[in-house]
Amino acid sequence: MQYLGLGAEIAASLLIPILSGYYLDKIFGTSPWLILLGVLGAMIGFGFMIYRISKKLDTSDDD
Repeated sequence: MQYLGLGAEIAASLLIPILSGYYLDKIFGTSPWLILLGVLGAMIGFGFMIYRISKKLDTSDDD
């Protein structure tokens, strides 16, 4: 069950910024700039998430 939540968190952290950029591009007609900004934001957020997960796993290994 823990891994299912982790998978959903990873999927959400990637999809939400990208889909938001796509939607905002459609509204403002700025394609492809906002979707590219969303992809960049998703990659940065994913990197922070991986760092947080590795930090949590590292502390649990010490116990």
